[in-house]
This record gives sequence, structure tokens and C-alpha cells, in this order.
Amino acid sequence: MNKTIRRAAVFTLLLVIALLVRATWVQFYDGKALADDKYNRRNAIQTYADPLGNIIVGGNAITGSAVTKNSDLKYKRTYKNGKLYAAVTGYASQAYAPTQLEGIYQDLLDGTDNRLKTVMDTITGKRADPGNVVTTIDPDVQKAAYDALGDKKGGAVAIDPKTGRILAVVSTPSFDPSTLTDANTAGTAWKKLNDDPDKPLTNRALRQPLPPGSTFKLVVAAAALEDGLYSSVDEKTKSPDPYTLPGTTRDLSNENPNAPCENATIRTALQYSCNNVFAKMAVDLGQDKVRAMAEKFGFNDTQQDVPVRAYTSVYPSNMDRSSTALTGIGQYDVTATPLQMAMVSAAIANGGKLVSPHMVSQITDSGGDVLKNYDDSASSKEIVSSSTAGQLQSAMQTVVEQGTGTNAQISGATVGGKTGTAQHGENNSKTPYAWFTSYGKEGGKEVAVAVMVEQSDAARSEVSGNGLAAPVAKAVMEAALKN
Repeated sequence: MNKTIRRAAVFTLLLVIALLVRATWVQFYDGKALADDKYNRRNAIQTYADPLGNIIVGGNAITGSAVTKNSDLKYKRTYKNGKLYAAVTGYASQAYAPTQLEGIYQDLLDGTDNRLKTVMDTITGKRADPGNVVTTIDPDVQKAAYDALGDKKGGAVAIDPKTGRILAVVSTPSFDPSTLTDANTAGTAWKKLNDDPDKPLTNRALRQPLPPGSTFKLVVAAAALEDGLYSSVDEKTKSPDPYTLPGTTRDLSNENPNAPCENATIRTALQYSCNNVFAKMAVDLGQDKVRAMAEKFGFNDTQQDVPVRAYTSVYPSNMDRSSTALTGIGQYDVTATPLQMAMVSAAIANGGKLVSPHMVSQITDSGGDVLKNYDDSASSKEIVSSSTAGQLQSAMQTVVEQGTGTNAQISGATVGGKTGTAQHGENNSKTPYAWFTSYGKEGGKEVAVAVMVEQSDAARSEVSGNGLAAPVAKAVMEAALKN
């Protein structure tokens, strides 16, 4: 073979090898990327070729599947009482990425989760029968929260303090996820929901942190008791009234100018929601100690999964003393979700221990066999001592029995709570947020509830935690304790 032919043969061989390498690369690497691409229509066709698995509440499916008309996507998701459970389920759409539990457990619900595959499924490549998501949501508690919020803009969360099971997650105004499931009509519904100034797609219970106002005083009180700044909720504090914010000439006023707030005990200060007491307490403790206690309760946790990722509730850093004082009353840059404030009450109600909150009890295969039990894996950590928790429980009971939270009283039940009215807007020009965080106990049952009312039809002068949020919390606690 002459030199020219030999070189041509080698070159041709190299081209063949390069072609084989490229073909292998496309088949096994690029091929997977193309298959997983969100714009690949075949993925949607495969996902909706069969009915999806279901999300279960109280032993009953609140989701389903129906045949789609005039589409290559054979099935679409359906919802029962969609508005009631939208903050729990989210949506599974032929046109948009799934959200909430639908998104987190997408693989389980469409049958592509490897844990669902049988040996035969692996051999044949057949998609497994889809699994189901069993929630911790109590349908009676969920409905009570939804009905009580009514046409108010707000959110509510209820937790069983002993187990961490989330009994209700409600956000209003809500939306019907069924309007987003069909690719033929989803676009119009999507635009309408996003153009709505009330933002119904926002999950106010889990994903909209706002200033918690005076409900945050529970965290400051916990820090003061744990640190030893005060030995008991009935010890007199050193709290002048009025209290001048450090480094300023501004006096911090109390909502009730006639309340006995000067040098008030923690019990009295919670009962009358004395701003001067907790602002000075935060300064006396220092921002680092207040932040440390807040973080024990769950503030500044960027990975708070229940299993839906909740937005971070924030206690700020690098403040001057006057700003630290304002954080003592849940203002300045302090923010919290209803989930976070329900966690505060849950830990106090449970003797100082916080059981990790979760709204999924189990995930199962199509036959009901449990793939994972989240109730069994719930963790517990001590936030405050049992002594501190007991004192705060007692003080919160005083708030409901004789203080600013009387609208939460329930006959036959032990109820403790804390109201909050959080100012916002430039120079507090906008309608305040109304808050109430609480716990209730009766006959061996317990529940912790937090309610936030962002906006209602009430006049500005009538906006208060006791007036707007406490009645909602009462209805939720009654549903949890009386059923």
C-alpha cells in the first residue's frame, strides 16, 4: 500500500471513530438532556398518557384525572374543592410547571419515581402505576379556616404541637387550580390570575412573610426568661413609660395610653401589649440574643420545608439600638409567615419543644404500601425550657382571658394567645396587618394556630389582631378541639 492510500485510510478511520463517538455522545448524553427538556412535547404526552396519582385529605382523594378533549394529552388533572385546598395542592398543569405538593411529588404522582417500579416494569420499560400523597390536613380544620377568613385577604396555619402535623394551610383569596390544568384554556386563566391585584396565586400562609407586630413579643419574652434577664413573667421589669428610643428623641407610644405599662411584668406587658416593655427588653438583651432565640424558633431558616419550601422569616442583623428596640415589637425589618408564628405557639404549647412541622404524612404506591412515613421521621428540638414554656403559656392565657385576645375564648378549652397589629407603609400610612398566634387544649387534644389578615373591609380604626384575626383562630381551634 502506498503512502497516500495509507494516509487516506487512516484519516477515514479517524472520521468513522469520531462519528461513532459523536453518535454515542448524542444518544447517551445529549439524548437524555433533550428527553428531559421542558419544551419536549413527548414528556407532556407521556405524563398525561394515563391518570395521575392522587393527593389524599382525611382518607379521601381531593384530586383526580379526566379525559382531555381534542388534544394529544389524553388526561388532565382535576380537583375537588379546588379553592379550599389550593394552598396545599398547588396545581398540575398541561401548560405550566407544577407547584406545591403537585410539584414536589411530581415523579411519584406520574409514575416515574423509581421506588414505584416493579421488576417487570424495569425489564419492559413500562411506566409504573402512580403513587399517592397522604397529607396531614384535617378537612374540618381546613374548612373552618377557609370559611372564617372568608373575603379577607390573609393566611392561616394550624399545627398539632405534639406531632408537628399541619392540620390546615389556607390562603385567601384563593383560586381554582382546575382552571390551569387544560393546555387549551390555561393561558387565559393564567393571565387573569396574574393580573388580579389581590394576587390569588400567592400562598400567604407559607410564602409571604410580613411584619408580625406584637406577636413577636413572645420571642423577646422567651429570650429574656431564658437569658435570666427576668426570672419570671410576674417579676417587675425596668421599663419607663414613655420609652425613648435610644439615640433619638422619639418616644415609643403604647396602643392603650392608659394601660399599666410602666415597669410592667411580662404577663401584664403581654396582656396589654406594652410596646415600651418589649422595645427596652430587646435593647437590654441586645440584638444577638434576640436573634439567637428567633433562630431557634425558625427565623432566618432558608430551608424551611414542610415539604413545600416556606419563604424565610427574618430577624435582621447589623442594627443600631433604636432599630433593635423596634424589632422587639415585631417592626423594623422583622418579617414572619403564619407558618412561622404558628411554630412559635406550637413550641410554647408543647413544653418548649418544637416538632418539625409537616403536611405530608405518607407517600404510598398505587396499592397503598408506604414508601416513606414522615410522621415517624419528624424530629424534635428544645427551643426553651419547660419552665419558660409553662410561664409563657400562663401569660398567653391571661391575654385571652383578660387582655387583648378575648375574642379567642372557647368554652371548656384552655386557650392562650397573642395579638399583633403591624404597621406598614411610609409613616404607617397603609392599613395595618392584623395577627393572632395561639394555642388551644381540651380533652387531650392540642392545636397551635396563627392567623394573618393582610386586608379586609374593616375601617382602619377597627383593624386589630383581636378584632380580625382572633375570631378566625377561634374557629380553627374549635374545629380542631371539638371534632
